[in-house]
Amino acid sequence: MYTVVVLALPDAIAFDVATPIEAFGRVRLPDGRPAYRILVAGDDRTVSAGPLRLSVDEGLEALERADLIVVPGRNDPLQPTPPAVLDALRAAAERGTRIASICVGAFTLAEAGLLDGRTATTHWLAAEEFSARFPAVRLNADVLYTDDGGILTSGGASSGLDLCLHVVERDYGAAVGADAARLAVAPLHRPGGQAQYIVRNRPTERASTLSAVLAWIEDNAYRDLALAEIAQAAGMSARTVTRRFRKETGQSPLQWVAGVRLRHAQELLETTDYTVERIAAQTGFPTSSNFRAQFGKVVGVTPGAYRKVFRSRSVAA
Repeated sequence: MYTVVVLALPDAIAFDVATPIEAFGRVRLPDGRPAYRILVAGDDRTVSAGPLRLSVDEGLEALERADLIVVPGRNDPLQPTPPAVLDALRAAAERGTRIASICVGAFTLAEAGLLDGRTATTHWLAAEEFSARFPAVRLNADVLYTDDGGILTSGGASSGLDLCLHVVERDYGAAVGADAARLAVAPLHRPGGQAQYIVRNRPTERASTLSAVLAWIEDNAYRDLALAEIAQAAGMSARTVTRRFRKETGQSPLQWVAGVRLRHAQELLETTDYTVERIAAQTGFPTSSNFRAQFGKVVGVTPGAYRKVFRSRSVAA
């Protein structure tokens, strides 16, 4: 039996704490025995988790008994981690203990120096900040999870479950992993390299001077928009609006338009039975083949595969 220690940090995301507890705690071996012993440990015996308060039974010394340590994300991943926690994680890594993070829990691992020179992922919304703070980490925010030997990281909330199921399959084989997935009402296997399905062109705080034209694009992306028309809507010259977009979004105006169209297409794939041809026309792509090519390049799967995944989730729910 493997011992999993879930690390409860101040301001923990409650979902991230619960995911490994439930995912590993329900796994059974073929003879009915539990596959994992679950402990929850922290630097403090009472930990805040958003609107909740968690009572923690184990101190940091429990990490010395762990076969796997899971580090959940925190609501504010930029706040400093207690030094005792960082020291305990470093010591565990030196002992060869496997350590995994869920969502922005990767910030804690990086703060401890455990991700330097490694490939890792985190929630896509935090990717830019993560890369700025931890340039020594090879961040790949486009994947569900990474497994770099003894250190594992996952993206957003649901990919934390994917990571846990990956660990179960790695520990006990495909049959036990498949049974664990069925208990979690999850796909039997989503490879870590699978895309997070995210089109990253949502406005940020830095896009304040473009807020009006971004809203205008949301309403008009289905049309055959040209740069001159976008500039006119923004009340700027084409050169100025292009410079503003580059500075505030990291994209050109037409790249932004394409991203809006893709997000609208994702919504239609998730919620309607429209054909790919109708979705392409309705969201502003010149042809269905152009839509398929752009969708596959940015999202990482075909429109049909994307619809199948999200329709399957809807049925399972």
